Formats: sequence, structure tokens, C-alpha cells
Amino acid sequence: MADLTQLVYLDFSNNKFSGSIPPLSLSKSLTRISLSHNNLTGPISSFHWDGLVNLVVLDLHNNSLNGSLPTQLFSLPSLQKIKLRNNQFSGPLSEFPVVPFSALNTLDLSSNNLEGPIPESVFHLQSLNILDLSSNKFNGTVELSSFQKLGNLTALSLSYNNLSINAGLATPALPLPLNLTALKLASCKLRTFPDLSTQSRLTYLDLSDNQISGSIPSWIWKIGNGSLVHLNLSHNLLEDLQQPLSNLPPLLSTLDLRFNQLRGPIPTPSPYSSYVDYSNNRFTSSIPHDIGLYISYTIFFSLSNNNITGIIPKSICNATYLHVLDLSDNAFSGTIPSCLIQNEALAVFNLRRNKLIGNIPGELGHMCSLQTLDLHENLLDGKIPKSLANCEALEVLNLGNNGMNDTFPFWLKNISNLRVLVLRGNKFHGHIGCPDSNSTWPMLQIVDLALNNFNGVLPEKCFSNWRAMMAGEDDAQSKSNYLRFKILQFSRLYYQDAVTVTSKGKEIEFLKVLTIFTSIDFSCNNFQGEIPKDIGDLKLLYVLNLSGNGFTGRIPSSIGQLRQLESLDLSQNKLSGEIPAQLASLNFLSFLNLSFNQLVGRIPTGNQLQTFSENSYLGNRGLCGFLLNESFKAKDATPSTSDGKHSSSRKEIKWEYLASEIGFLTGLGIVIWPLVLSSRWRRCYYKHVDRILSRILNHQNKQRASGGRRSHTIRRRRM
Repeated sequence: MADLTQLVYLDFSNNKFSGSIPPLSLSKSLTRISLSHNNLTGPISSFHWDGLVNLVVLDLHNNSLNGSLPTQLFSLPSLQKIKLRNNQFSGPLSEFPVVPFSALNTLDLSSNNLEGPIPESVFHLQSLNILDLSSNKFNGTVELSSFQKLGNLTALSLSYNNLSINAGLATPALPLPLNLTALKLASCKLRTFPDLSTQSRLTYLDLSDNQISGSIPSWIWKIGNGSLVHLNLSHNLLEDLQQPLSNLPPLLSTLDLRFNQLRGPIPTPSPYSSYVDYSNNRFTSSIPHDIGLYISYTIFFSLSNNNITGIIPKSICNATYLHVLDLSDNAFSGTIPSCLIQNEALAVFNLRRNKLIGNIPGELGHMCSLQTLDLHENLLDGKIPKSLANCEALEVLNLGNNGMNDTFPFWLKNISNLRVLVLRGNKFHGHIGCPDSNSTWPMLQIVDLALNNFNGVLPEKCFSNWRAMMAGEDDAQSKSNYLRFKILQFSRLYYQDAVTVTSKGKEIEFLKVLTIFTSIDFSCNNFQGEIPKDIGDLKLLYVLNLSGNGFTGRIPSSIGQLRQLESLDLSQNKLSGEIPAQLASLNFLSFLNLSFNQLVGRIPTGNQLQTFSENSYLGNRGLCGFLLNESFKAKDATPSTSDGKHSSSRKEIKWEYLASEIGFLTGLGIVIWPLVLSSRWRRCYYKHVDRILSRILNHQNKQRASGGRRSHTIRRRRM
């Protein structure tokens, strides 16, 4: 390419080119270089740009270029746009000479590793329209008034650095540039609102992740003369909305107030809002009965984790474009509106931890789009609607901790995307299993059937179909994936699924669920028979809890193949035989409970099994072994019925040290006791003792006489 001296326009963007950028300094006529979205590496040296006096656009974004930025770039007289975002440039951005009447209007260095203070030279680029330095490591204190010099600035982004922005204007009569349309100051240590009341063109404002406290000023709704489209004040310390609360801007499509301390009634959204998030605040009262008039175009609506009471109004069914509805962690009462669950656009429906009663409405259509249905911890009863089988995209079904009374939902067997099934803490009963199906839930990774009345034998067939718990998938890739729903096709907004799992004897709430995390909890049911050997095929299993059932037979040695297992609970069953030696190879095991079974033999030796306390083996009469460097024989105990924990306050008797003493005393008692009680035994005993003593004394006298002669002879020979 170095020989293309007449080249004017170079566009190799959106390909898979790799390696370094070739020298282009001989192509003096180049006006545009676009190499974005490739796999280019290496630094960009100053000689790349020597002589490119006609270059107008340099676009290298979304590569892996590194090194420092050459200051010569800013000396190119015709250059108008520098786009270097999403690379790996590092080091300080040095001061650079500003070309008189510089034409540079776009400087985008976002998402790199640049550090140090923002150079003063930046504030002399008079033609700048767009300045984006976000997501770097710039530090120091920046006066917001410094940007008054950039009168043509329309977009400013300093978010996610180590900067401290002082929002006070040194000269109040000279506000920020009046042409601003976008201002992004997220995570800039702001303590107060910058005065933006005179901004007549501002449409995008992001002040999230700061330390702003107090009230949301009423002037903020008037920014842009009603043209404000995006407002993000999340993750601050805001307490209320300044009164009187005027109508929200009519074009406000995104309003994000989550993670503050806002209280009082919820503000009525704009009628054209598409994204409304009021979650994790202190809002009270109830949802306005006419809420449906204001969210008819809304795609995402969340009131999660507030103090909202009352019923869910039926007018919410007017939100026919709604993809995500999250009303979890409130105090809603009443029933679930049947029209709401019939919304064919709804993908995430989360009502967990409320006080809802009645049945789950059962009229889900064939165009059902549900991916997440979370009704955990309410007061629901009745059965799972059969029409839920129409929701073929369903990934998360959480009905735990309600009062539902039904059999195992085998009719959901054809939902191949199901990843999380939680029926915990209900009144489900009968056998589990999926008859006449060889492909039941291949993606299932979390299944929790605990605290129900299920019975019968565990079907091996279902275990063998849960391929997501088996080895073979790309583990490295899975670790970077979460269960989530993308809200808009071309946006960066996601809804994260959450689930509560009992692991290592404790309830843990995962706010993000890795697709590689796997768990099986069948505890506290009435299952019987042997534990299927095929369970050893689930090599990616992290948590296995089968406690509180009636399982019999031996612990399958195949459990030793579960090399990822961190928590194993088989307590309170009727398991017999020895503990398989293969369990000693579970190197990641940090919780083990085999107590209250009928296990016998010696606890296998191994680095892992010897780290557990005796409580892991309680209530197995025939079990013995060395534990914590001390000899141990399992105590005969009964399981606690209060909180499941066993008292460790009693001092343990070390029977192995007392065994010989007890044997000696027992034998001595057999001899002495008859002598005390019977005179005939005493006479016989003393007669035999006298005979024995007389023989011993006569023998010793003969030895002394012979020994005396020998010693005399020896002394004489030495002389």
C-alpha cells in the first residue's frame, strides 16, 4: 500500500484485518482513513502521518491498537475528526501544539487506558463539537467552567474516569456552551447539580453514579424547552422531587431514577416514555389507577424494591409494547390481572416477593414471548396453567415459596430453552419425570424442587437429558455470559435475571446468574429408592442437595466424577454402606453433610474430606475414622428439629483411650467379686495362692545357692 501515492480515500472498516497499520505517508492526497472494526494491533507512530496535510478523517475505532498517542496527529492542518475509541492506548495524553484555526471538530478517545490530567491544549480546540474522553483513567480536578471556552461544543462526555468535576461555574454569567445537546458526567464525583437551567437544546443528560444529594430541582424538567429525551440520575443520594412537580417533558423517552432514596408517590411518566426505572428507592403509596395512559408506549417499566402497596391496576394492560415489567419486592396485594399475562410482547414478568393471592391466570396465547416468569414468594395457590407450554422461549420459571398445589409440570417438556426451574416451598406432589421424551430441558442449569411432597424414585432419564450440567460446552465462553434479556435490539440495555439458591447450608441470592452455574436441590421431599448412578454424568454440577428424603442403598461412587462440586448434602436419608473413596477427589468441595444416615466403615482419607468437622458425619453409628488429626467415632445422635444445627457444646468422650482401662477393670471385677461374696471361693483361692508362693520361694533359694558359687569362682579367676 505504500506505493499507492495517488490514493485519496481508504476504507477497510468492518473486516478481519490484523497486524499493524502499514505506512501511508507517501499517499499525500489521502483525505479519509477508515480502518475501524478490525483486529489491528501495535502502536501508531508519528511517521504514519507525516505529510498527510489533506487528511480530514482518521477513524481507527474498535481495534486493539496500543501505545501512546502521537501529538503529531493534532498538527495536521486539515484534520477534522479523530475517532480512536475502543482501543488499548495508554499513558498520558501529552500537551500538543494547537494549529491556528484548527478544523478539528470531533475528538473521540473513549474506552482506552489513557491517564493523567486532561491537557490544557484540549480547551483551545475552538472548533470542537464533540469531545468524548469517557471510560479512561484520566484524573485530577476539572472545573466545569473550563469548557466555557469551547463555544461550539455540542456533546461532552467525561464519564467513568477518576476525575473530580467541580460543577460550580467560576463566572456564572458565562454558562456552559449553549449549543450543548448531550452532557455525560457519570461517575465524576459530582456533589451538586450543575446549573443547566439555561440549556435550551439539551436532549441527553447523564449524571448517574455521583454523590448528588437533596432534591431533584424542578427546573430539570424544563431543560431543552421540553426537548429532553434521556435523563439518568441513577445511583445518587437523591431524596425527593422538588415541588410543585410539573409535567414531565413530553418527549422524555428514558427516565432512570433507580438506586436513590426517593420517597413519596411515584412520578407519572411521560406519555411517550419507552424506558422507566424507579427501582431501589423508597417510593410509597400505590400505582395510579390510570397508569396505562402514560406507559402505552413503554418497553421497560420497573418499580422493584420500593414500598408500594395496593393492587396492580388493570389499566397497566394498555402497555401493549411492554417487554419488561418488574414490580418485585413491594407489598402489592390482590390478584394478577389476567389481561396482563396475555400480553404477547411481554418477555420478563417479575412479581416476586409481594403479597399477591389467587391463581396464575391461565390464558397464555400461542404467540407467548415470555422468557422470565418470576412469581417467587407470594401467596398464590392453585395449579400451573397448562397454557404456559405455549411459551417456547421460556428460560426462567420461578414459582417458589407460594401455596401452589399441583403435580410435576411434565407438560413443559418441549420448552428446550428452560434454564431455571424453581418450585420450592409449595404443595407439589406425586412423581417427577418426563414420560415419552428424550430431549427434556437440555439447557436446564438450576432446578429446585425442595420443600414439597414429591415422592417415588428419581428418574435417570431426566438426568441424562440435562446436557447443560455435563462437560462439553465451552467453559471459558460460558463464564462471561449471564442470564439476561436485551431490552432493545440495538441498545446496550439488559435486564439481569436473579435467583435465590440454597448452597452450603445458606440461602444465597444471585443478582447475576452465570450460565455455567448449576444446582440441583431435591431436599425435604419423600423421594425413595437409590440415588441414580447417572448423576455422575453431570460433571459441571456445583451444588447437589438431596437431604431430608428416604433414599436407600449406597452413595454412588460416580459422585466422585463431579469435579466442580462445591456443596454436597445427602443428610437425613437412609443411605447405607461405606462412604465411597472417590469423594476424596472432590477438590473444590467446601461443604459436606452426610449426617443421619446408616453409613458404616472408615471415613476415606483425603485432603478434602479431612477438612470437614464431625458435624458432617453425625448420626451414623457404624462410621469411624480420623478427623482433624483426632481419632473419631461417630456419635449416636438424633437430628435437630429446631434449626437443623447440631449442638457442639458437649465434651466428646475419647473412647479409644478408655478401652484398655475398661477391659482391665472388667476382668479384675470378675476375679475379685466372687471372693468378696463367697467364703468357699476365698478358701480355695488362698490355698492355691499358698502353693504358688511356696514353689516360687523354693525355686529362688536354689538359684541363689547356685548363683553364689558361680560368682565366687569368677572373682577368683579375675584375681
